[in-house]
Amino acid sequence: MKIRFVVLIVLSVVTAIPVLGQKSRARVRQLILSTRHLGAHGMGYNTQSLVQLSKKLTPGDIPVLISLASGNNDVRVGAQFGLASQCGAAIEPLRVAAANSSMFINLSAEDTLQLISEFEGCSPEVREQASAARADIRQMIEDEHARIGQEAKRKADDDARIQANGLKLLDPEQAKTLTREDRLEVYRRSLAAMGIEEGGPMTPEQKKIADRMYRSMVLGEIKTPPN
Repeated sequence: MKIRFVVLIVLSVVTAIPVLGQKSRARVRQLILSTRHLGAHGMGYNTQSLVQLSKKLTPGDIPVLISLASGNNDVRVGAQFGLASQCGAAIEPLRVAAANSSMFINLSAEDTLQLISEFEGCSPEVREQASAARADIRQMIEDEHARIGQEAKRKADDDARIQANGLKLLDPEQAKTLTREDRLEVYRRSLAAMGIEEGGPMTPEQKKIADRMYRSMVLGEIKTPPN
């Protein structure tokens, strides 16, 4: 009887966890909306909002606030103010979220840390820490932009090289200058352009085409390109 009672309690708690999470998110959202004020551009958030949120929210709300600040919703900016109202408690979670998430979250974290660095409700030490963390995230964003640019350039260079090598295959003399790896790249790119994956499932007709392309492009057995 006691065992059955304990099991029922555990099941009740486990079942309630998602509901509690939903209530927590709804509560935080409602608190955020309650701190909007009328400004030059309509209802929004300001320093008074930060003060109010610092009294209504706790560090325990930070995970929900980060989730709200990272999404495309009507309280995203308000959630940033909510995070900023928590001063030092929000800095490390923001740093971790930025390090492990998308560019969108990085920009949100940078904006929030800017708010912390300017909020007089935070201590001078915390405001300095926020400025330093913001600089770190700004560097992360710049590094990511550089990485994306380099990756795009590398892909463009690869595409141009493979395309040029494909043209060389049409000339018997130039084809002799290509390595086996050069030929394989052209072959694989040609398969992909036809929607065929090397090593993947193929219809009998696709297999026939792939085999002819392999013998022509990689082995050089067929001197004329397939139709």
